[in-house]
Amino acid sequence: MTISRRSFFGALGAGFCVNAQSVPGDVDVVVVGAGSSGLQAAHRLRQLGKTVAVIEARGRIGGRAFTDTETFGFPFDRGCAWLHKADDNPYTPLAKEWGYTLQEHDTTLEGLYFRDREASAEIRKLSSRIEEGLDGKIAKLGRRRDVAAANAMKKKSEIDEAVATFHGPMSSAVDLDELSAKDYLTIGTDVPPNLLIKEGYGSLVARFGKDIPVSLNTPAQRIRYGGTGVQVDTDKGTIMAKACIVTSSTGVLAAEKIRFDPVLPAWKEDAIVGLPMGLLAKIPLQYSKPEFRYKAFEDVLRENIGKRDIYFLCWPFHLNLLVGFVGGDFAWELSAAGEEEAVEFGKNAVRSMFGSDADKYFVKGSFTKWASDPWALGAYAAAMPGSAGAREGLRRPLADRVFFAGEACAPRWTQTCGGAALSGIETAEMVAKIVK
Repeated sequence: MTISRRSFFGALGAGFCVNAQSVPGDVDVVVVGAGSSGLQAAHRLRQLGKTVAVIEARGRIGGRAFTDTETFGFPFDRGCAWLHKADDNPYTPLAKEWGYTLQEHDTTLEGLYFRDREASAEIRKLSSRIEEGLDGKIAKLGRRRDVAAANAMKKKSEIDEAVATFHGPMSSAVDLDELSAKDYLTIGTDVPPNLLIKEGYGSLVARFGKDIPVSLNTPAQRIRYGGTGVQVDTDKGTIMAKACIVTSSTGVLAAEKIRFDPVLPAWKEDAIVGLPMGLLAKIPLQYSKPEFRYKAFEDVLRENIGKRDIYFLCWPFHLNLLVGFVGGDFAWELSAAGEEEAVEFGKNAVRSMFGSDADKYFVKGSFTKWASDPWALGAYAAAMPGSAGAREGLRRPLADRVFFAGEACAPRWTQTCGGAALSGIETAEMVAKIVK
């Protein structure tokens, strides 16, 4: 059954944000970025009686939370999809109040393949025990040393490699040899309950922000903070403010898409460099015959040679969609190859697991492009080995006038939309105490 776009997406049409030809000239706080963190920060500042200007480089709000309703004719989250830590997530009560359809979902494997060979139920149970063990080993290592999480792995069997795929590329968006074991402790792998949203997480974030005035297509060009207050230059004018909250990704900051005057101090640059963007990309594949072999919400991992691994969420909400995930180095490689090759890789994985007959039911495929999105340049940030303190450095404000927020700065459950929201709220409250 097709979801009514009128009932669930009517609020996301014209009027839910502002595409202004100019920007406000003088406010208490300017917020750079209208993703989850920026929208939450702006909302909280307004609650606290502060005047706010929000500028967004894209032509829409939501940032890396984006629900696409056009490609397949039903909602598909190109970005974040799970309401992690749903009992404490600020979006959960909104989803329930607005009548969104929620489904609890964990990532217990119903299917595990080593290339074309299906693992037995006993092997899947063994992999689950090894996974729990590796989680504890990485945590133990991280409490002692800021080294690569891969150092916690002793064996290199095919089962160990499958477990490492879950902990690294499919969870942290980087391979374990590129992830700080100490930072792993802050990511928070134990974040249940996890809820999927039929109408889309992106639509939920956008609906939350519909009443917040946002200047779209307005990237920050330069932030000047050397004198009193802050001046944010855009191609639509300069905004004068007492303080600024920057919610841009570390990929955008590292690419120097925003200039700072004075230039960023070395400790801030080190924090940005130490938190490079990882990549988790999706290969959604539509089939006319849903639920062959696996049922709705079941999970399948295919381990391949050369770490060319793919995980499938099968038929969410009984839709005729297999959602493939690729992460880490391989996700960057596939992003460079392009959508056509990514879709073919996904189809080949389905073919190898379910048989060549699957091709008869194939309708269309797609590929998420966060790697090349100029205002993301990746999925979310992961600290490199030796850089576990980078998140604290990124959170640290400049001259008590320029503040940073977002998933990379999240005080808990980093790398999540809910964590980004909490970061925005807590940063807004910090700024409100300073701005009089």
